[in-house]
Amino acid sequence: MTAPKGRPPALFPLFAGIDTLPGIGPKGRAALEQMGIDKPRDLILTLPASGITRRRIARIADARAPEIVTITVTVTRHHPPQVRGRPFRVHCSDGEGDLTLVFFRPRDNWIESQLPVGARRVISGKLELFDGLAQMVHPDHILAEDEALPPSFEPVYPLSAGLTQKGMAKAVDAALTRLPKVDEWIDPQLIAQRGWPSFAEALHQAHAPQSPGALSPDSPARARLAYDEFLAHQMTLALVRRDRRRLKGRASAGDGALRSRVLDSLPWAPTGAQARAVREIADDMASDRRMNRLLQGDVGAGKTLVALMAALVAVEAGGQAVLMAPTEILARQHARALEPLARAAGVRLAALTGRDKRDLRGQILTDLADGTIDILVGTHAVFQKDVTFHDLRLAIIDEQHRFGVAQRLELSAKGDVPPDMLIMTATPIPRSLALSQYGDLDLSVLDEKPPGRQPITTVMIADTRLDQVTERLRAAMAQGARAYWVCPLVEESEVTDLTAAEARFTHLRAIFGERVRLIHGQMPPDQRDAAMADFADGTAQLLVATTVIEVGVDVPQATIMVIERAESFGLAQLHQLRGRVGRGSGASTCLLMYHGPLNETGARRLTTLRDTEDGFRIAEVDLEMRGAGDVIGTAQSGLPRFRIADLEHQAGLMAVARQDARALLERDAVLETPRGQALRLLMWLMQQDQAIRLIQVG
Repeated sequence: MTAPKGRPPALFPLFAGIDTLPGIGPKGRAALEQMGIDKPRDLILTLPASGITRRRIARIADARAPEIVTITVTVTRHHPPQVRGRPFRVHCSDGEGDLTLVFFRPRDNWIESQLPVGARRVISGKLELFDGLAQMVHPDHILAEDEALPPSFEPVYPLSAGLTQKGMAKAVDAALTRLPKVDEWIDPQLIAQRGWPSFAEALHQAHAPQSPGALSPDSPARARLAYDEFLAHQMTLALVRRDRRRLKGRASAGDGALRSRVLDSLPWAPTGAQARAVREIADDMASDRRMNRLLQGDVGAGKTLVALMAALVAVEAGGQAVLMAPTEILARQHARALEPLARAAGVRLAALTGRDKRDLRGQILTDLADGTIDILVGTHAVFQKDVTFHDLRLAIIDEQHRFGVAQRLELSAKGDVPPDMLIMTATPIPRSLALSQYGDLDLSVLDEKPPGRQPITTVMIADTRLDQVTERLRAAMAQGARAYWVCPLVEESEVTDLTAAEARFTHLRAIFGERVRLIHGQMPPDQRDAAMADFADGTAQLLVATTVIEVGVDVPQATIMVIERAESFGLAQLHQLRGRVGRGSGASTCLLMYHGPLNETGARRLTTLRDTEDGFRIAEVDLEMRGAGDVIGTAQSGLPRFRIADLEHQAGLMAVARQDARALLERDAVLETPRGQALRLLMWLMQQDQAIRLIQVG
């Protein structure tokens, strides 16, 4: 049995054009499309963003201004503007007190028709006191006494220009009439345990909240709808994962000889987390299924050693490995760090970047093709057509979020049989995001620091104390210390007053002379390399830099990190920058220099960093503060776009959905049980078309 060829007819009305709903003309359609709504299905999944409490009162005197109220009044007189630009005022009374309704630029005939003198009207809106007199500017509702009253709690939808709340509510009501009758796709036990309504009930409740509590992500209706989105997403990832696992890889079983040589050459044993990760990778590679594993480690957790051990498994099995880094600095540094270990193992390691001279490049390509190079370290230059391997068994990608999916697929095509894939990231990702972004991968986490790593003392200091900082630096450098000084921008900008790296370099050069170097992304690569080399060998003691050093720069002798205008950096970035020190045996310090006064966000960011070195804790705070898309980087986040579900607040539901999806596929591989068939409908509804094509014989 295979997946259905097309969308079930029951869903056709929800996938029709948005202008098939009554009252939606060309203007309404354009306004809704601006919000990413182009069919009734999008509309039913666009829930109210907030709500208005409207208190019903009998007398104007009962209002607690300023307050949104609903009251019945009699129109007593009109007061049209005597001067152009002034408002039109309508005076009303409840028999005891007076209320003035204020309208800017109204049509006189509209006022006459809506609020004729002597008529009784139900008015609802924000009542305020102006010079002690009650007034309401542009009431939200003007109704005859026999019309339905506005609800005491009224939902408020997100809008774009050209839409009104009334028009949006009417369109939603029309879209909800198109809901088909569906069978339940959630596990009945879970529904009973959580007290969730059915899908249709949940939608009706979520669009007609009765109180502010009904807008909470934890309300039964919203939690159920979020779970529906998570479940469809996790079913997709589970199907993709199953499909990938069917891909035949090649068993690469090593005998451990090369790895033993490296371990014997190390000054101390790997951490338990490193040993566990190497074991998991070796087991994956030994199977005939293709490995897709994510290696996640905090700053300084020792991912590079794990990557080398994985590469050696491929070499022990008679093949080759490639390690790809996002920047030239990082690729060359990986090569430098790995070279002595590769030598200890007796294998040949080479680096290939876009800057290699033609002759050298030609020789590397020849040696790679005939198999005399065992491990290649490179940048995206490795993707070029003329790069061929003799027998590529393992591809390791560092900082995976810098590479697009298309580039990963190109790399996969480099071997006759797609190579095993190991993806590394130094950005600790909260579990909820790891599940949504990398749920199709197996996960290894390095959550221990290697022995010998020193804790880093982190201090917040105002930039008014710049002279004190340079004096402390002078004393430390006199003792031989090496330091980074990070600035947010390369050159002065008229738009911002952030200190430029070039200006700061000039200032520090005047104090410390020849011991200072500058490095930033706009420099020619050879100048950058030269500055980096001087700092690494101690010729220079102070490196002024932009965030080009954020990822992976490794100089164990550097013990001081000064981050200027620290409040302008993101939390994850600050954590990465701090991780450039504390890599050797010397006690290290990180100075977070800020420009006061700090706002609440800036203060929380810096105090979090000061109080903890745990990257996973920092990532959780970052997620709370910035939201999921920003934590990973929205442009390449690979995060699903959920309309209702909220990754920050409903991470627990994501984990439950993942377990449920995997368990269901194990029991019902082709989704043909009643619940399986219902789930197919959910996946069509949630537009998981790609996954539906993967529902085939398990």
